[in-house]
Amino acid sequence: MGDSESGIALVITLMITLLMSTIAVALIMTTTVETRIASHFQRAQAGLYAAEAVVERSLDDLLRVANWNRLLDGSAQSSFVDGPPNGTRTLTDGSTIDLAATLNLANCRKTGACTAADMDAVSDDRPWGPNNPRWNLFAYGRLSDLLAQNVVESPFYGVVMIGDDPGETDGDPTLDAPWGHPGSGILALRGEAFGPGGAHKVVEMTVTRAQPEIAITVLSWREVR
Repeated sequence: MGDSESGIALVITLMITLLMSTIAVALIMTTTVETRIASHFQRAQAGLYAAEAVVERSLDDLLRVANWNRLLDGSAQSSFVDGPPNGTRTLTDGSTIDLAATLNLANCRKTGACTAADMDAVSDDRPWGPNNPRWNLFAYGRLSDLLAQNVVESPFYGVVMIGDDPGETDGDPTLDAPWGHPGSGILALRGEAFGPGGAHKVVEMTVTRAQPEIAITVLSWREVR
């Protein structure tokens, strides 16, 4: 084989090697991306289940509060709490959440303290103006502590807030409407779950109790995106 043919063979070999290397890199990148997508989807689903679970846990505690106005003014709390309703909590991956900032973000979309005007402002997710829920922290803690003896294995931290039913028209979200008026005996609940990798899911629902100390009925449910 002459020098010319050897040179051509070398070029072809190099081109084939480069092509195979490119294909290998593409396969590795595709596998990595698909793994990340699957992991993200798994965290998102786990977060949604966690948000629902912490709300479900808090429903039993609602039955123990005879006067639901105590829920609206924040004076009644769930038995599922891990300390005072403020300060930071550290997640399993080392990241932190601030309970006060989380509450403020729900009430007025900023981490600092909300004024009455801030909470009454009309927005896409809070379109009821003076009847916007003014959320209060009700339950909060690690999902792994949700049941006795740590039978729940979850890296998520859950928060439940309670507010007045936005369907009321009395213009006072700090008090339940009198019996017979729209929204009377109905509460709004907001559950949030925080997990590793920035995972965060939010659900909201409205609930009522047809008979005191019997059962809580869920009237509506939605995932907040």
